[in-house]
Amino acid sequence: MKHGKNYRDSAKLIDRLTLYDPGEGVELLMKTAKAKFDETVELSVRLGVDPRHADQQVRGAVVLPHGTGKERSVLVFAKGDKAREAEEAGADFVGAEELVAKIQGESWFGFDVAVATPDMMGVVGKIGRLLGPKGLMPNPKSGTVTMDIARAVNEIKAGKVEYRVDKTSIVHVPIGRASFGADKLLENLNTMMDAVIKAKPAAAKGTYIRSIALATTMGPGIKLNPARF
Repeated sequence: MKHGKNYRDSAKLIDRLTLYDPGEGVELLMKTAKAKFDETVELSVRLGVDPRHADQQVRGAVVLPHGTGKERSVLVFAKGDKAREAEEAGADFVGAEELVAKIQGESWFGFDVAVATPDMMGVVGKIGRLLGPKGLMPNPKSGTVTMDIARAVNEIKAGKVEYRVDKTSIVHVPIGRASFGADKLLENLNTMMDAVIKAKPAAAKGTYIRSIALATTMGPGIKLNPARF
């Protein structure tokens, strides 16, 4: 793959054989953010788990102290008082069977996160095969199946992000924007790593955190020292 001049210049700043301390790595990351737009900062963590086994799944959600820098639209499946609660909390779309029909009939996915009350999951389950592959299916583990609708909506709007290990045993998750600056990104990084570490499955054996890397949208990866977490 041919990289542009900015990428090549940024790559020269990074020692590929060095595992950087978190603070040092984030400071270096700031120097690699050379795009003309506000680049997303992504964290990638390779874990010592086998995601083929149900007892080694790593999944959860955490509210980043400084959010992700992205406005997220929230859809809530609810009825009655809970629907009103969702609207008052600032949900972008609120409904029940009519929203299921819209998604089913129009292949409409004009939202970033779906939340549901437990009593609605029987209805929502009818479109599970549509929502699941897009990562939009409400799930109790990520806090998106709940009776506390107002809290769920507020947390998502405040910067709650979901993380999940993929089939290659890696967690990929955005932790902010380059414009946040080093201090805010470091706080978000530490919060996310704390969550991933606490989510370690009891069945996981050996080294849990195998490797960690940070990168901006257009920049090269920077390896961090797992021992520092």
